[in-house]
Amino acid sequence: MWRGAISFGLVTIAVRLYTAAEEHDFRFHQVHRVDAGRIRYRRVCSACGAEVGLDEIVKGYELDDGRVVLLDQDDFDKLPIATDRAIEVVEFVPAAEVDPIFFQKSYYLEPDRAAVRPYVLLRTALERSDRLAVVKITIRQRETLAMLRAREDVLVLHTMLWPDEVRRPEFGFLDQQPEIRPQELRMASSLVESMTGAFDPGDFQDDYREALAELIEAKAAGAELPERGAEPQRGEVIDLMTALERSVEQARSSRAGAASGGRAGGAESKQRRAAGGGGGKKAGSAGGGGRRRAGGGQRTA
Repeated sequence: MWRGAISFGLVTIAVRLYTAAEEHDFRFHQVHRVDAGRIRYRRVCSACGAEVGLDEIVKGYELDDGRVVLLDQDDFDKLPIATDRAIEVVEFVPAAEVDPIFFQKSYYLEPDRAAVRPYVLLRTALERSDRLAVVKITIRQRETLAMLRAREDVLVLHTMLWPDEVRRPEFGFLDQQPEIRPQELRMASSLVESMTGAFDPGDFQDDYREALAELIEAKAAGAELPERGAEPQRGEVIDLMTALERSVEQARSSRAGAASGGRAGGAESKQRRAAGGGGGKKAGSAGGGGRRRAGGGQRTA
């Protein structure tokens, strides 16, 4: 989606930019309930009521006094953009100092054939120094702040918000100083410790999207719709300390059950192999306790 070069010092690395993620949401259309016809929208001028073609549309910015400033493509082409075809490295910073709240979208960078050596050199230098490169890049005629980092032998670019685009959290509770008892803090720390594990993205799945796929498939086939699972029962919690204690017990029991289940599964696999059966693919957890639900997966276009 973009071609240019990384520039730091006197080194130039020709690269191509590719989006690093793809969404697997279901895309819905607005349709007429009676005959499923697509709902279309016309571009109509609010002032004269005429339908307007794309060649007649320009960008407009409304001032505080109500006047509208019109800008066409020639106006945008005159803007001074120093990073039109370059990823300009501004500085290198420790990775721990960058707050993820600034990150927007992620892109992979692929080097041109002649630029593989300096590309690998920069990637290796970032890996060994545990640093990120603060850069500026222009995408779709808009200069933006971004960050370069090494990930799995590839340089990844993350576009970022400018500092004044991040809102300050101004909540009333920030002025309060609730008392935290030492035993509550110890129990909370114990809960965190009992639920700590190595992060593996493959351990998580989008339960909502899978359920939506089943719903669509059932309606398309005219079959009986799948029923919604019952919500987990939650016992009455008397106070914060009781909630923490019960949570620690539940987390430890869950870990113990998962560990014994894994050992049993391994023993069954060995028995199947001994009997001549083929090894199967690791199945996902049937219960929701071991999986984290991702965000909702539906859009309307």
